[in-house]
Amino acid sequence: MQYKLIFAKVLCCMALVLPFSLRSAGAEPDWQVRPDWAVYFDQAGVDGTIAILDQRQDRPQYLLHAAERAARRYSPASTFKVPHALFALDAGVVHDEFQVIKWDGEKRWLDAWNRDQDLRSSMRNSVVWVYQQFARDMGEQREREYLEKINYGNADPSGGVESFWLNGVLQISALEQIAFLRKLYHNELPFKPAHQRLVKDLIINEAGSDWILRAKTGWGTRTDPGIGWWVGWVEWPDGPVFFALNIDMPNGSEDVPKRTQIARQVLQSLGALP
Repeated sequence: MQYKLIFAKVLCCMALVLPFSLRSAGAEPDWQVRPDWAVYFDQAGVDGTIAILDQRQDRPQYLLHAAERAARRYSPASTFKVPHALFALDAGVVHDEFQVIKWDGEKRWLDAWNRDQDLRSSMRNSVVWVYQQFARDMGEQREREYLEKINYGNADPSGGVESFWLNGVLQISALEQIAFLRKLYHNELPFKPAHQRLVKDLIINEAGSDWILRAKTGWGTRTDPGIGWWVGWVEWPDGPVFFALNIDMPNGSEDVPKRTQIARQVLQSLGALP
């Protein structure tokens, strides 16, 4: 409810207010706008936002580009696979990362989807049909209960149990993505710690000698324009750096690499990613 009040104020206000405040866990951090980050979006030729919560310092830094957009909700697309995997594990529709999820034999546009899967491959290759199967097994009511339980965006799974996270009914903002990711990092979601640790392991993208990048992309193609996401965090010995980026993708596949490109540039400018 606290999030919703703040978001409503931001969306109703056409002027950009500095600093942007967000209520979180009883605190009111100041989200400082970074106008210098606009160059990364301009160079890529896209509109978008990125929010960063840098917890490497004694006093966390809350940084963002495009404050109004950061509070605006969009379809989560495949970033929803992260909480969706938690739902499926908790509901018992999948038991672990080794369980084989049988391919239904239907040929789809991506070759990597046209085979048996497990949780790890389905997350790595963003296999939509696996999560549609999970959704059918759980049903709309159970999906709604889980969404409300973790306060995920507007928590609305209506409009088709196989597509609510793709067709724009379920929506979440970049700021809400950060809140969800922070809870997952700290094992503070209402799920077994073992399930949270497993899902965090599934979203490892890269690692170095002293850092780990855990993240998930998303590409919403059923809205106009399409929406691209990259959300996650970089773990360092002195703390994590959470990020949530979304951009408009009017050029479809041509804009796909811009999601990670822009976020990497921002993270690298902070020394948060090599």
